[in-house]
Amino acid sequence: MGQGQSQKPQNGGVYTMYHGTSVANARLIIANGFKQSSGGMLGRGVYVSCDISKASSYPLNSNPSDRVVLELRVRVGRVKRIDKDNHPMQYTWSSHGYDTAWVPPNCGMKAVPSGREEDCVFDPTRVEVVGIAKAPNTTIEKELQQLIGKRSRRKDGGGGGGSIHVYSLCMTETPYGALHVKQQCWKWNQGGNGLMYIEQRL
Repeated sequence: MGQGQSQKPQNGGVYTMYHGTSVANARLIIANGFKQSSGGMLGRGVYVSCDISKASSYPLNSNPSDRVVLELRVRVGRVKRIDKDNHPMQYTWSSHGYDTAWVPPNCGMKAVPSGREEDCVFDPTRVEVVGIAKAPNTTIEKELQQLIGKRSRRKDGGGGGGSIHVYSLCMTETPYGALHVKQQCWKWNQGGNGLMYIEQRL
């Protein structure tokens, strides 16, 4: 278990997290952004995790050839720790001014039999897809990376003609639409927001 997974996300921090989904849903999320789930163990929101192995098991009971793990940039805002069954704020934390609910690893909640860390972010705009952590094959990975590049061009108001995209987590400059090869490492955030993953160019 990485040290960052056992530490509560710091209020106002920005973290790399993961979300497992199907290939078709990955395309929709990249193109249109996340949408709130209608419910779940922590109520409405976007469910993510710092634990890539947990995200890799979703969608549950699906064929591994239809699983994609999206790499995310998450602005957690104000964080509430939910660490026991029937917690008084398990479903109402967002109405008390919190932006993210955090379930620590191995806290004993029956709703998390895997014991792995989990987060629920109420506002989908706080969650941004920045890369593809896992894909069934290189063809799908490249396709999804290209979709991310196209979305970035739209978001930044243009692109092409030799335009450069600067990745927000590692400040690496790459041509729009180019595959961003990366590795993960732990680094202390100079802004005081705790340990987090950052991307580094190989």
